[in-house]
Amino acid sequence: MFFPEGRLRVFLYGHPVDMRRSYDGLYALTRNAMGHDPSNGHLYAFINRRGTQIKVLYFDRSGFCIWAKRLEAGRFVSRWQTMATRELDYTGLKLLLEGVQVSVYRKRYSRASSARWESVPESASEMR
Repeated sequence: MFFPEGRLRVFLYGHPVDMRRSYDGLYALTRNAMGHDPSNGHLYAFINRRGTQIKVLYFDRSGFCIWAKRLEAGRFVSRWQTMATRELDYTGLKLLLEGVQVSVYRKRYSRASSARWESVPESASEMR
């Protein structure tokens, strides 16, 4: 499968789902609870109550497909109270599948301000 990352939309369902659901059950959940047409080619992700399993439903040109992943340790979701049905990008889905939960976005580094450089001594004699 090749997904062009720029045009791919991923929708994460914000409530726990019974993992016994298969194609028809996830199709109905996507259609009725999320209000989307699952045959449009987007990805729809569902997580179980314990947060240890995820299923992704999508439609390719010939029919529905399901990806499933079960974690041996850890969880996809730490607290259901903070979960909401939302749209992710493809990178967000890959991070979720790897077990990385992005909750706070911050820069890895920031530029030093010019005031900081003004307080640095210019010569070794000023350091004493």
